[in-house]
Amino acid sequence: MEQAVCDEGLSRDGLTTAERKEVRELKRELRRVKLERDILVKATAWFARESGSIPRGGSGS
Repeated sequence: MEQAVCDEGLSRDGLTTAERKEVRELKRELRRVKLERDILVKATAWFARESGSIPRGGSGS
């Protein structure tokens, strides 16, 4: 019943069903984008090592 009240615009104490759906979709997209970013970071580091742009073996400390 409370969800119906939000959906009808009679209360601003929560998210409407449409807003909840949008939040779920945005969270899913954010997870995907973060995964893609992590893959690109790892690929960039790998290609940099392979091309000799950075020395192998870390910081040398």
